[in-house]
Amino acid sequence: MLRQQDVGHRVVVRRIVGVTGDRTLFTDALGELVDLTETDLTLATAKGTVRVPLREVHRAKRVPPARRAVAADVISLELAADEAWPAPVRSRLGGWILRAADNWTGRANSALAVGDPDRPLDEAIDAVVRWYTERGQQPLINAPMPLAAPVNAALDERGWTARPLTLVQTTPLAPLLAAPARTGADRAGLPPVDLADTASDDWYAMVAEHKGALPGTALRILNGVPERVFAHVRDSGGELLAVARGAVTGPDRWLGVSLLQTAPAARRRGLGGHVVRALAQWASQRGSTRAYLQVEERNAPAVALYHRLGFTTHHTYLTRQLEQG
Repeated sequence: MLRQQDVGHRVVVRRIVGVTGDRTLFTDALGELVDLTETDLTLATAKGTVRVPLREVHRAKRVPPARRAVAADVISLELAADEAWPAPVRSRLGGWILRAADNWTGRANSALAVGDPDRPLDEAIDAVVRWYTERGQQPLINAPMPLAAPVNAALDERGWTARPLTLVQTTPLAPLLAAPARTGADRAGLPPVDLADTASDDWYAMVAEHKGALPGTALRILNGVPERVFAHVRDSGGELLAVARGAVTGPDRWLGVSLLQTAPAARRRGLGGHVVRALAQWASQRGSTRAYLQVEERNAPAVALYHRLGFTTHHTYLTRQLEQG
């Protein structure tokens, strides 16, 4: 049977789904174990999240990873993503990075648990709690999986809860750049993508509809990367239809795609892919060959869009939080 230390790893679960005559019927589920309680287990599978009551589990075990990224690759990508989303208040705890940004986004207000915190794990967690408490913020830890499996296990023992699983997905730029020729996107009459060094007021307004009001700290994060660009798509009357932000960071020149949004009335017209391809073209001119993005696993429409564009999951992370009474 599975244990807490299996959370974040790839497992196979044989589930009892019924009985026909004297024959028990089973079905198998394969995926990453993202939660394990006294009553249920939850898998992130290729077809979505599957929750299985433990009473229905006939057999379950950990299996070898499928094309799992090595630890060094996970750390490198996480550091590039941190550079692309620069929290203005920062401190180091060995290899861990403590970040604060007036509570705007979990990414910019959590401790990034990669590398060695340079002290025993329990002491590192205590130090994180003190650092955030001193700043009047809820302690959060961003734990990439399976790299930070020991961190997650320790946090489970302390009663920390988890926000929804986030997929860190990647793709080479070459297929994105070739896609318009194959799909005929240019012939579909899509409006052009305007790439600007600064965002317009209505760009910020569209983002705020999704992310909430943007404090001054948010503007510092969004504009704090030397190589960044803001994508705008407008109709013939100047109405904003879609937005996104791109940033090139890290020694490997990763393109980070974030804040991709489409106005409700303009959805299902291919604008999302249109914008991502424009960002890919911009980044390729700056020496980038790969793109990444971060998306909640439960956001099925976004995950489906990125799958069509060729993105696959590089690794996942859980944002763990200490509930304060």
